[in-house]
Amino acid sequence: MKTAFDINTDVGIKRILGKTEYDANKQSYTITGCGSNIWGTEDEFHFATQKANGDFILTVQGELLGIGKNPHRKFGLMFRQNLEGNSLHASAAIHGDGLTSLQYRESDGAETREVLSSLIAPDVIQLERAGQIVIMRAAQKGKELTETGRISICFTDDIYVGLFVCSHEKDVEETAVFWNFRLDVPAISGTDGYKNPSPSRLELLDVDNGIRKVIYTTPDHIEAPNWSRDGKYLLLNQEGKIFKFQLNDYCPELLDTGKVQSNNNDHGISFDGKLLALSSHTEQLGCKSGSQIYVVDINGGEPTKITDQAPSYWHGWSPDGKTLVYTADRDGNHNIWAIPATGGQEIRLTTTHGLDDGPEYSPDGEYIYFNSTRTGQMKIWRMKSDGGNQEQISFGDCNDWFAHLSPDGKRMIYISYPLSVPADSHPHNERVLLRVQDVKSGEVQVVAYLYGGQGTLNVPAWSPDGKYVAFVSYTYGNPEI
Repeated sequence: MKTAFDINTDVGIKRILGKTEYDANKQSYTITGCGSNIWGTEDEFHFATQKANGDFILTVQGELLGIGKNPHRKFGLMFRQNLEGNSLHASAAIHGDGLTSLQYRESDGAETREVLSSLIAPDVIQLERAGQIVIMRAAQKGKELTETGRISICFTDDIYVGLFVCSHEKDVEETAVFWNFRLDVPAISGTDGYKNPSPSRLELLDVDNGIRKVIYTTPDHIEAPNWSRDGKYLLLNQEGKIFKFQLNDYCPELLDTGKVQSNNNDHGISFDGKLLALSSHTEQLGCKSGSQIYVVDINGGEPTKITDQAPSYWHGWSPDGKTLVYTADRDGNHNIWAIPATGGQEIRLTTTHGLDDGPEYSPDGEYIYFNSTRTGQMKIWRMKSDGGNQEQISFGDCNDWFAHLSPDGKRMIYISYPLSVPADSHPHNERVLLRVQDVKSGEVQVVAYLYGGQGTLNVPAWSPDGKYVAFVSYTYGNPEI
């Protein structure tokens, strides 16, 4: 990923020249800036910026370095009409003493105003433009974003957007580091993500520190990365085909799946790394129409059909490779089923009314984790591998989907939708969270804030060493930003 900013400049009186340094490996920005303030009728600060238009969302994680001289030194995100010191602007500002506010100047040369937040010292901030409305959200790392301010402001279409640092001292430098900067262009309201798929970013997440790295961008729509058991490549789907994405050169290669060419985003690799399970809408003579489950050699070939009834959507291999688990509709209700990996009689594991989906074995084979709407919200559940002792294990004000167990079985990662999304739906084009939950304690932390949804994290995607997770994020703008 190249730097997101083609302009790095000092705004206002240039007392000490600031600078922006980009670390390509970490995809982070270290920004040093001077300046008396961003306040009153004139501003002085350092700005890493680019031009943007329309509606968009900026999100970043950051922190000021050192103890600093002035408690009102600040960093954050900014929208600015021009690069003059008196320009109208809106900024999500985090001060050295923890004060958090949405600051804005409604016209060139006007006095600066602000909306103060009760949140102190967040390190994740978001600034959204939605027509003439600007919204600030913020969070302390690991927590959910909350709205901290909303204003109406009359920008013309093209504006400068980016990261800023201000020392609040005219002859003093201050430095902040920023990670995970994203500019996301949301879909127009009502956009069908299937008919109008979005451009894509393939990302790797360091689960312990939350740092994300974009390793591939494409104007095409890709989904559901699996991590190979040897750690050398990812598998993902695009337009019904499966691609092998080598991690040494970041180059996708088509995997041969014979006549099975309508693969969806429910696919995964056996624990021994030798076989790949596919869910596909490929029609075969004498078979009921809908998704069926197939198994193919990991190196490709002609797949073997496993299920005889549709729809069937694969989600998990047993650790011994003998059993597949999946969600299927057999009586107008989606439940969890199991079947021998070589085919045969399917076994029903859940019978509760509502949608049960996303079954996946724990690495020791003792449990099957799945998500269910049986309480009214979509939540993560688990049961014994024979279907017994079904218990809810995720809680809170989100709809939780697709729990994937870490290789050591101690943590699970899943995608969470806001409650504004129906519990039985996991659509594209949503502001979603990736959350990691400790299996034993139940402690939950947000590890990624992103624009995504369907296809982001549908399938097992942990690296073999348990350090990273692969996922896909989306934007209707340039995916490289």
